[in-house]
Amino acid sequence: MKRVVVDASIAVKWLVPETDTMAAEALLDDELYAPDLIHAEVANILWKKQMRGEVDAEIAAYCAQAWLHLQMVVEPCAALMSDAVALAARLGHPAYDCFYVALARRLGVVLVTADKRLAARCQQADVPDLAGVVILLAAPGH
Repeated sequence: MKRVVVDASIAVKWLVPETDTMAAEALLDDELYAPDLIHAEVANILWKKQMRGEVDAEIAAYCAQAWLHLQMVVEPCAALMSDAVALAARLGHPAYDCFYVALARRLGVVLVTADKRLAARCQQADVPDLAGVVILLAAPGH
């Protein structure tokens, strides 16, 4: 069992079928980590899906309850704040996502995401120290 950080773009796939849900489900065999921000982000995604008519209120409520039973080590955002702010400035990318990157770096593990923009940004030449930190879910071997 390997340790990985996952973000809300992965976690929501465990609750509501999406593209790459099966690949995301394979991660459930790993030791999962995330900043506590993930709770708010998953709730927001469920709300958006409800507003777009992708799920009804009953399914959204069920998913919110199911979320509480997933096995994951959740780390406090407060401990990651300085690193997340610095990463956001370096990357020119929203700080929300940078909390996940900061946690992966702190733990010395990868962040698996379905966020193509974040993954692409962390592969650019001006941030070579992040090249192996953020992995796109569909990438070979993941």
